This record gives sequence, structure tokens and C-alpha cells, in this order.
Amino acid sequence: MSKIRVLSVDDSALMRQIMTEIINSHSDMEMVATAPDPLVARDLIKKFNPDVLTLDVEMPRMDGLDFLEKLMRLRPMPVVMVSSLTGKGSEVTLARAGAGGNRFCHQTATGYSRRNAGV
Repeated sequence: MSKIRVLSVDDSALMRQIMTEIINSHSDMEMVATAPDPLVARDLIKKFNPDVLTLDVEMPRMDGLDFLEKLMRLRPMPVVMVSSLTGKGSEVTLARAGAGGNRFCHQTATGYSRRNAGV
């Protein structure tokens, strides 16, 4: 069986590195590319055709929610939102859920918590 191909979009180089290490630590997944913002990600999606996208919410040039809405119209795919802004009950989380994201990871100072989109 082929590996799940992941592309990570985050303006933080550290977060891109951490996501790469997490994804590549699983034998059934591989990080095919990382991007510092959605505009770079757009070209990498065309080039690498990932199965799943991890996406930060706040980024320069275009925020993750705007990119998610455009992506779901043009090339629907599973997306995991990763951000410190996605805590339970936040307006950003609700907007993200309406935009079509499947899952989100709440980034905290001590790690991550995972939640289904239907919170």
C-alpha cells in the first residue's frame, strides 16, 4: 500500500520541521513538501499532488481560512487545521468548520490536542 502523502503549510519554519518529523515518524505517511504560505502551497499542491494538507490559520499574504475555502472549491481534499487559534468555541474554529476542514489540532505551549471538526 502506498504512503499517505502530506503537504504542510505554516509560516513558522519550526512548525514545518516539527510537522515533518511527526508525519515521517509514521511508516504509512510521508511529508512530500512544506510551504511557508498558501501562495507557495498552491504551486506545491499542483506539483506533488498530496493526499492530505496540514494548514495553519494565521499566515502572511493569505490566511489559512481563505485558502481553505478556495481549495475546497477547486480541489477538495482532507485538511487538518493546525493553530493556536482553534480552541473550542473560538470564532475561527467555527469559521473553519464551515469552510470544510476535517480536523484541527490546537497548538499549545506544551503540545497539541486533537479534536474532530464537530465540536
